[in-house]
Amino acid sequence: MTDQGTIWLTQEAYDKLRAELDDLKGPKRQEIIEKIAAARDEGDLKENSGYHAAKDDQGKQEARIRQLEDMLRRAEVGETPPDDGVVEPGMVVTVDFGGGDEEKFLLGARENLSDGDTLDVYSPESAMGAAINGKSKGDKVTYTAPNGKELSVTIVDAEPYKA
Repeated sequence: MTDQGTIWLTQEAYDKLRAELDDLKGPKRQEIIEKIAAARDEGDLKENSGYHAAKDDQGKQEARIRQLEDMLRRAEVGETPPDDGVVEPGMVVTVDFGGGDEEKFLLGARENLSDGDTLDVYSPESAMGAAINGKSKGDKVTYTAPNGKELSVTIVDAEPYKA
């Protein structure tokens, strides 16, 4: 996720990401430094699996820190949208691709989902997300999919996401 645009987050989601970032940059970073130092003290680094595992963990952690910093920098924190049937970030949207082939998803960022929620997430910047943003229940929208195919969807429902 690099400078793609604004990410809509609830205050709760923003606070959760900020807490994760603070933890990764503080106690978790210190933990990894200590693991690397302890593994380094064991001797030959070429054959030291503990050292390599700790360095690998450090790389993953630093990548997550960069990702969180980028998301928080681009975040627009807002309230849950009103329950007025208008599609906007933070809404759970149900669309019909035709013939009863429906799909339900959150328009927004995955970080807004509660832990354990398996709802699909579409970005407002995605082809379909951009096409339906601002539309209302009952509207039929046509957009160009990334593969170049023209698709039409009818908005069946749009309601605020509730954690």
